[in-house]
Amino acid sequence: MHPSKPRSRRDAAGFAMLEALVGGLIFAIGVLGVVGLQSSMTQTQTIGKFRGDATYLANELIGLMWVDSQPNRASYSSALCSGYTRCSDWAAKVGRQLPGSTTAVAVNGATGVVTISITWTTRSGVQTYTTSSAINT
Repeated sequence: MHPSKPRSRRDAAGFAMLEALVGGLIFAIGVLGVVGLQSSMTQTQTIGKFRGDATYLANELIGLMWVDSQPNRASYSSALCSGYTRCSDWAAKVGRQLPGSTTAVAVNGATGVVTISITWTTRSGVQTYTTSSAINT
């Protein structure tokens, strides 16, 4: 049998250096994971904010239509919106708050049902919010 040779300090120093490098690599991978998670959370938060803004804006238009007189309701439809100040101001506000946004408003005069659709573009793709409400006064 061979007697075991005592390890030198040089061998131990090399092992410690290897442990330090592996520890640094594990730490770097963890930091990259946290950065990726933060990026994903920010993107999701932005999408949620835009969806909340679209909901608020659609409800704002419904409120405007509620307080406006019955004969003016047809002026809110997409085809006539640019010629009616309240509607065109609302559409401009949507354009300022949501990136790459378009709006579509359909007013059914017989039933009083209004359908509002707001579409905008994010890095994730095209997002759409649609709501309907019956306005009978």
